[in-house]
Amino acid sequence: MGMSVTISAAAGQDAEQIFRLQYLCFQSEAALYGNYRIDPLVQTLDSVREEVAADCVFVARLGDEIVGSVHGRITEEGAAAIGKLCVHPRLQGHGIGARLLRAAESALAGERGARTFRLHAGHRSESNLRLYSKVGYQRVGTSQGADGVPMIVLEKQAQAYATTA
Repeated sequence: MGMSVTISAAAGQDAEQIFRLQYLCFQSEAALYGNYRIDPLVQTLDSVREEVAADCVFVARLGDEIVGSVHGRITEEGAAAIGKLCVHPRLQGHGIGARLLRAAESALAGERGARTFRLHAGHRSESNLRLYSKVGYQRVGTSQGADGVPMIVLEKQAQAYATTA
């Protein structure tokens, strides 16, 4: 009998597993850009703990193992910044990333009043860009990450959540 992947809010004791998962998952992104200084790879365990305590962080669990995570917070402009979406490589392509996004969007809109969701994806990250487009995000501009990676900025209005959930 197989286990189901469940989505829930992260708890403080999840920080170490999230930290390790991010490091594993973002290796492929780093390789894509030839840049191993991207934020999820240089983030400290203490800063992951701080995010889990202060922000909106969801995890996907398979039994006791965290196999996916996403981070969201409300910006000064009132938009929800969503990032660090990752799913264990062995479970990618099964809808877990979309489920994590929906959970974060629901909490950020319902509990924290977000009206707009915003995320950034590397310009070469085609599979990520396909996922974001599939769940209703639209390209609204470009930016440069602190690590120098060219990014595509995507947004979705919170009222669009109901149509993609």
